[in-house]
Amino acid sequence: MNIANVFNRKNRILLKELVITDFKLRYQGSVLGYLWSLLKPLMLFAILYVVFVKFLRFGEGIEHYPVILLLGIVMWGFFTEATIQGMHSIIGRGDVIRKISFPKYIIVLSSTISALINLLINLAVVIIFMIINGVHFQASALLLPLNIIELYILALAIAFLLSALMVKYRDVVHVWEVVLQGLFYAVPIIYPLSLVVGFNETAAKIILLNPIAQIIQDARYNLISHQTTTVGNYINDPLTQLIPYVIILALIIFASIYFKNNSRYFAENL
Repeated sequence: MNIANVFNRKNRILLKELVITDFKLRYQGSVLGYLWSLLKPLMLFAILYVVFVKFLRFGEGIEHYPVILLLGIVMWGFFTEATIQGMHSIIGRGDVIRKISFPKYIIVLSSTISALINLLINLAVVIIFMIINGVHFQASALLLPLNIIELYILALAIAFLLSALMVKYRDVVHVWEVVLQGLFYAVPIIYPLSLVVGFNETAAKIILLNPIAQIIQDARYNLISHQTTTVGNYINDPLTQLIPYVIILALIIFASIYFKNNSRYFAENL
């Protein structure tokens, strides 16, 4: 798979059309339409906020915790949407794949870019909540795009892998649903990492080395509060700090090779 080919005019036009089509079809027939891209994370935030912040007192004493919670939900929502949409993308475009010859990775790219558009829309809502909550913008907020790029690369790698596996093994969808449920609670989204630190510092370090946790915590640090626990300010060993990045790099390389080797058989297996 030669990613550079995506910059060819023909592939660029195809990618653009697929992104537009994916985004339009997602809410086709819905009364509220595109508003659901905003309402879904806000509704989930409202439920988790009432249960875990108001009743269970998670985040008590942590400044701007509601905004911290919302940012985590928004970034997690992108990750789940991009990987799930990417997983189904090749199967969903089976009729096109059987009729037209083109780089198959464009299909996965289009589905993940569509999810990325939703993320950018939801980040605008996060910024509005920050202003309402009195969060002061700091220079580190300029690093947020790097966090988004890192999260996108991670989601894209998993989407490549899952979409290729899905062609052969339809049970992948059920396995990934279970994995996502486990990851949701393994990553400090609804609970502050400081809560884990208080119980077991080793467990906190292991959680932080999960690339998803590392990205979300870094984004919270850069955008909302420098009191956020991150890999950089909690783990002293420079080599250990590199683990999340090495995992993402290894994953995107492996997923790209696996996708390329299997893409030639997609048409006959669909």
